[in-house]
Amino acid sequence: MSDIRITNCHVHLFTTAHTPRYFPNRFVVVFRYFPGLVRFARWVAELLPYESFAASMLRLEAFHRAGQRTSQAEVFRHLRRFYPADTRFVVLPLDMDLIGHGPVEKPIRDQHEELAKLTAKHPDNIIPFACVYPDREAPHTAMEELRHCVEELGFRGVKLYPPTGFAPDHPVLMDQIYPYCVENNLPVMVHCSRGGVYLKGWDGAQRDAVCEPYAFRRVLSSFPDLRLCLAHYGGKEDWASYIDDGFDPDLAHSKARNWVYQINKMLTSGAYPNLWVDISYTMFRFESFQPLLKLFLRDESIRTRVLFGSDFYMTLQEEHSEKAVSLALRDALGEEIFGDIAQHNPEIWLGERT
Repeated sequence: MSDIRITNCHVHLFTTAHTPRYFPNRFVVVFRYFPGLVRFARWVAELLPYESFAASMLRLEAFHRAGQRTSQAEVFRHLRRFYPADTRFVVLPLDMDLIGHGPVEKPIRDQHEELAKLTAKHPDNIIPFACVYPDREAPHTAMEELRHCVEELGFRGVKLYPPTGFAPDHPVLMDQIYPYCVENNLPVMVHCSRGGVYLKGWDGAQRDAVCEPYAFRRVLSSFPDLRLCLAHYGGKEDWASYIDDGFDPDLAHSKARNWVYQINKMLTSGAYPNLWVDISYTMFRFESFQPLLKLFLRDESIRTRVLFGSDFYMTLQEEHSEKAVSLALRDALGEEIFGDIAQHNPEIWLGERT
């Protein structure tokens, strides 16, 4: 095995204390205050003659246990067990204070500060990003919080999550955040899949409208030097549709509705030289999706813009572990291509090399 220093470009360490009390609905508050109920549900499931249901409850318990950890340091300690000791992790906080699903025990400023302290203890392993919510008001506006994270805490990039209530071309982003990122050589990671966390009251169409790849064309055209990554490569729903449903040849716009197609169209057009994608979470449908990924990576214009990422600890809900999927992907792609997406490409996206 060759000497590849892996950079996982997409992980989360936030805990239940950083999430709204009632997301995604008020029922979940029961599990927040009575975590033993998850274990009890899993125990009951194991008594039933449905192995798949019992397995899903076991994964739910693992996911819930990760969120229930008391600090980001505890989550990080669990994550590192799946990777070589020198692996680097781009850590992405998430600002959920203002999305309408109840109070958050530890707001984004506290989440950022805690991540900064953890980074100081693991400077060779953690690459911290700041989560920006453009509608934040004083005393900590979006721009003020970003400056604090970058100039005082040493953060190295920006995380955006549009379904929590804003479009990618929000005036604050266009007028302040993106220019600051270009000026300070900061990469941007943006949620780009259907589902996930969302602003209360927004339906699926509203969430998709601010997330679909084509929604970022104005941003990329306005800021050609902005290194922007569309996380999840469009998401598992669109990958599944690409493979299982195909495209109706009699409908002219059939392909254009698929987010995987949109991303590949943008990557191969040559119009967006600093557009990137990561494969986080999507590749946990490994057996179904890796042959298609391998096919895409034959195209040089795609291969040079794909980043390895996992989306831990969201992946604890899946059948395979971080390590299992990472090793299977490395084996399927081979050392050269895996080295590109796990080491070489991340170094360029992070601004560490050209």
